[in-house]
Amino acid sequence: MKTGRKKVRGLGLCSGGLDSILAGRVLQEQGIEIEWISFETPFFSSEKAQKASRLYGIPLTIKDMTKEYLVMLKDPPAGYGKHMNPCMDCHALMFHLAGGIMREKGFDFLFSGEVLGQRPMSQTRQSLRYVEKHSGFDGYIIRPLSAKLLAESIPEKQGMLDREKLLDLTGRSRKPQISIAEKLGISEYPAPAGGCLLTDRGFSLRLKDLFDHQDVYHERDFHLLKAGRHLRLDPLMKAVVGRTEEDSNRIAKLYNSKTDMICSLVKIPGPVVLVPGGCESEDKRLLAATICASYSKVPKTIPVEVWIKTVDERKRVPVISLPTSVFQKWMI
Repeated sequence: MKTGRKKVRGLGLCSGGLDSILAGRVLQEQGIEIEWISFETPFFSSEKAQKASRLYGIPLTIKDMTKEYLVMLKDPPAGYGKHMNPCMDCHALMFHLAGGIMREKGFDFLFSGEVLGQRPMSQTRQSLRYVEKHSGFDGYIIRPLSAKLLAESIPEKQGMLDREKLLDLTGRSRKPQISIAEKLGISEYPAPAGGCLLTDRGFSLRLKDLFDHQDVYHERDFHLLKAGRHLRLDPLMKAVVGRTEEDSNRIAKLYNSKTDMICSLVKIPGPVVLVPGGCESEDKRLLAATICASYSKVPKTIPVEVWIKTVDERKRVPVISLPTSVFQKWMI
């Protein structure tokens, strides 16, 4: 490594998992000063990264990228993975945004904990190159855990890093990482798990339904996809039904009194039913109220009163609880 120059600094994408932690430590072993950045959207959080930052004393910047992310998510150039996960374009966008901070704060390069071949779609040699080229920072992205198997980066060529001290991990086995962690005294890290909701089939189906039926959407709409049962009653109307008391409370907090309709049982415990954007049809309002009663524990075929609260009024209506199988055809 060159001497007589400012300390070399790297800015790394951090998920909070073992690979992120190892990538940072491998660079620290060379005397490189590192910081992390973690991005948030309604689909993934920085919670694990925050914990890793506290545990290992690595400064962390948290940035909300929802606005930029939604533009990409609607039509990702590289397409989706198995579900609605645009992994390649997601990583390219993260590196692009991180690159702006790299320039602003004087870091020398970007890095991540990606391992060549660990994921069959997003961490192939071709995928890693796609991400780098589309990030806008080609040549300045380093994957310390697999660097010896990848093209030499510009910082390596300039002598900022010792390539021989970088690693050559490949494949899906976690045993090499665990072994290295033990040698470096890293004992606390989360078990491998998907932290992105876009890789979940059920969530992805709800997201696709949202995109298919709405031209305009807000961040609230994406948080709502995480809660309850979702029933598509017609192209303009969806009902979200709480599964538990906690779930119903969560849905109620996302209720917008200026646009939505919400239903709840009168004097009887039961689910909340939210209709985003409301409903003009009286028949459909009664249908939402019936759904509210039907997913409660009230006896079937017995009249029960339900509160219907719209933008303009709040009223009690009598409905008959029906078997929930009646509504299965509308389930998203």
